Parts: sequence; C-alpha cells; structure tokens
Amino acid sequence: MVIASARVADLEAYVDFDEDDARRLAAVHDLLAPDFARLAREFYDKTREHEEAHAVFSGEEQIARLQASLQKWLHRVFGGTYDEAYWAQTDRIGEAHVRVGLPQRYMFTAMCRLRLELVGLVMQRAPLEQAATTCAAIHKVLDLELAVMLDAYRAADVARVARVALAAPAVGVDVAQAYLAATELTHELVVGLDRDGKIRIFNQGAEAATGHRRDDVMQRELVSLLPEESRARIVELLAEKPPHRARIETGLVTRTGKLREIRWDVALTEVGELHAFFIGHDVTDERALAERSRRAEKLAAVGTLAAGLAHEIRNPLNGAQLHVAFLERSLARANASAELLDAVGVVGGEIKRLASLVTDFLDFARPSPLERTPTPLGPILEHVASLAEAEARDANVALERDLPTREVVAAVDSSKIEQVLLNLVRNAVEAGGSRVVIRLRREPKLGVLEVEDDGPGIPEPHPPIFDAFYTTKPEGTGLGLAITHRIVTDHDGTIEVDSRPGHTVFRVALPLGGRSTA
Repeated sequence: MVIASARVADLEAYVDFDEDDARRLAAVHDLLAPDFARLAREFYDKTREHEEAHAVFSGEEQIARLQASLQKWLHRVFGGTYDEAYWAQTDRIGEAHVRVGLPQRYMFTAMCRLRLELVGLVMQRAPLEQAATTCAAIHKVLDLELAVMLDAYRAADVARVARVALAAPAVGVDVAQAYLAATELTHELVVGLDRDGKIRIFNQGAEAATGHRRDDVMQRELVSLLPEESRARIVELLAEKPPHRARIETGLVTRTGKLREIRWDVALTEVGELHAFFIGHDVTDERALAERSRRAEKLAAVGTLAAGLAHEIRNPLNGAQLHVAFLERSLARANASAELLDAVGVVGGEIKRLASLVTDFLDFARPSPLERTPTPLGPILEHVASLAEAEARDANVALERDLPTREVVAAVDSSKIEQVLLNLVRNAVEAGGSRVVIRLRREPKLGVLEVEDDGPGIPEPHPPIFDAFYTTKPEGTGLGLAITHRIVTDHDGTIEVDSRPGHTVFRVALPLGGRSTA
C-alpha cells in the first residue's frame, strides 16, 4: 500500500513508485530476510574502518543497537506498506543521524553499499522474469528513503543558521571579527562565555576535541560539558571579579561520552557581552604517553636489577630443590612418617613456586624481542578459545566468541598476543561469573580484542592492576597482568579495563600499521 504525505507523494510520482513496486518488494521479503542480520553486521564492520564515520559511535552497546535497528529497517523496506506512518519513521531515522553527528556524505555511500548487496541477492534468488522489475523497485524505494532522510539535514542546517544569527548580535560584530582568525587557526580549544557561564564562542579546535558542533552548544553552560567533579571549580572561578587569570585542569565530556583531560588558561574580562575566555590544551594523550614513558623507565631499571638477581637466586634454588628431592627419596626409603614426608613436600612445592616466580619476573622485566609479522587476529582468538574451553567447562562458564565479518590483520608477535589473550581469558573464567565473551573488532586504525565477563568485578575503584606484584588472588604472583601490559605496550598498543559488578571488560587495542620485524 502506498499512501504518503504530499511531500513524499510528489517524490513517489517523480520516480513512478506505485502499488506494483510495493507488491514486488513485499514478494521478495522472505527471500532476502535470512541475510538481513549478516548485512547489518557487515555494514557496521565496514563502518568501523572509517575514522569519521566510526567517531559517532559511543561503544559496542550502541553499535549492537544500531545493527538491530538496521535489520528492522530492512524488514520495513520490504514490508509492502509505504504509508504516512512509514515515511514519518524514515524522517525520524534521518533526525537520529543528524543527532549523532553522522556526516551527510556517509548517507549516500552507506545507501550505495546496501543497494549493491540487496540487488545482488535479488539477482541470485528471484525468478529471472521478476528480477529486473524488482531491482528497479529497490532503487526507487532506497532513493525515496535517502531523499526523506536528507530532509532532516536540511532542517538542521536551517535551524543552525537561525541559532547563529540570533547569537551573533549578542557577541558583537567587532568581537567576532577581532577573534575569528586567532580562534579558528589554532588547534587549541577556545571557548568564550557570557556572564551566565553560557557558551558564546566555540572554535574549530573545541569542535574537534569534543565532537560537539558549535551551534549545538551555543547558549549552553560550559559546565554541562564537564563531568560532575569538575563543575564546582568552574562555578567558583566564574564568580571571581575581572580581571582575573587562572590555570586549571578539568575533564571534558565528548559527544560520544568519552572523557578528555583539558588544561585551561582562563581569563575573566569584560569584552562586550563576554565575561570569560577559556583557552584549553588537550593533555589526554600527553598523559598517556608520559605514563608509558614512566613505566618504560621503571621496567628498564627493574630489568637491570633482574638480570643480576636471577643468577644469584636461581643457583641456590636449584641446589635447594635437588637436596629436597634427595631428602624426600631418603625419607620414603626409611619409611618416615607421613607428617614428615608432607612437610618435605610443602618445602619442595614452595621452592618450585619461587622458581616459577623468578621466571615470571624475568619475563616481565627482560622480555624477549618481538617477532612481528602481518597476522590475522581472528585465528589467534579462535586458538585461545579452544585452549580455554576445558577450563571454562570445569568452572561452569559459557565461553563465547564474537568475530567480525571481515578479517583484521596487524603486525604482531602472534605467540605474545596469544599469551596476552589467554591470560585475560583465564582471569575472566576464574572471576566467578557464568559467561565470558572474547571479541574482535576493527576500528579505523586499530585492531581491538576484548575479553568480557559477568563476574563481581574488580573490588577497588582504581586498583593498580597492571603493576607488578598486585594481585587479588590468594595464590597469585601479581605478574600476569603486568606481563600482559608489557607485551601490549611493546606492540605500541594500549590495554584498558572497565569494571563494575556484573560487567568487566579488558580492551586491548593494537595498531594496524605496525611494522614487521620478520
């Protein structure tokens, strides 16, 4: 059924979209529906490869929701009913794309990918005499969908121009002209506030750092973009009388909900309606680099110490282990009491544990050089899953794999990355939950491995879990995650953890452009 508003009806008439087209689309629904989940998965796997399109995502949970929405949309497109409610839903989809900040050009290219897939399936599966007219109907309905969705971008542009026009007189033409060149040419964040703490200037540097467009934040209070713990300091600062200068650091929440650390130089002044200028420098990456450098320096010092200690410790340990074994055999031949034999066994076990600790410590402090080659990460994940399946079954834990539709290749030392993943999976199995998921994803410049469990989570809010000898296990050495961190950073990657009761995720990000050493 085709019943639409006058706006869409005019477009339908222009492309000759009629009841026959509606029937053709409905007729192939059942032929195509088995592939909708695959199409949605492949669509978003491809989107991950493109930095600007991927930037609008806030995380895996959002992508999972979007995949489900795309499947629903495909069922709707081939549903056979194209009434006013249908096109109103298409309107809302366009508004959602505007709201999350998806660049308009990706609307065309995304529709192109889906169009090629759907037409290809029809040509494969539909009766030959129906294929051509059905493909024509697909082209028509997808072009109509695109036209209606793009209206949301036009409406947003009109509203944006209106907001800017309203805001400009309050700032003053002279101020805008005086600061335009300086604020737009710099990569630093430049934010101007009025006496109410509302944003009146928001330069390109601020847009790039936060993902917020300036017209979306104009007239909003700056504190609305900050985490709760940073807001009181800003309110106190704005209460000062000008002229006043200060340097402060706060968090800044991006459009996708991520947190950036910003160092601000603040000047309170009186320039027309403006009351404060915040000149910000994003220090998030600098701090991460400084932390990696600090760890590298610490590891270098520990490595020098370890080389000397290993020799001094291993020799007496080996001697002690030989003598304990000799003593144990002698006591057994002499029919010594079980209590005495148990005591000797405990001593032998502790010596072995100490020897293992020395080996782990050396692996952490003086790792072997990496042998990096271009390697598909999917088979590594599959191999680790197969190694951990027996342990998971014994612990009554469901072990799940979540692989992308496209292979992810990175220059890595495969045995080292396997060690990383196996350590994380075993920790997750031992966490006390019922489910562990091993996930692989591609991002624009990264291959991302995740290990997720539904256990109780890490007990402390910010524990030093990657520091040597930190452990929450009674029998743990505290070196497993330290070695894991070392291997990942040696690959120029990062490892992060997000933990709360019932949900813990370790995320290993490896650069796809790493150089081969083989």
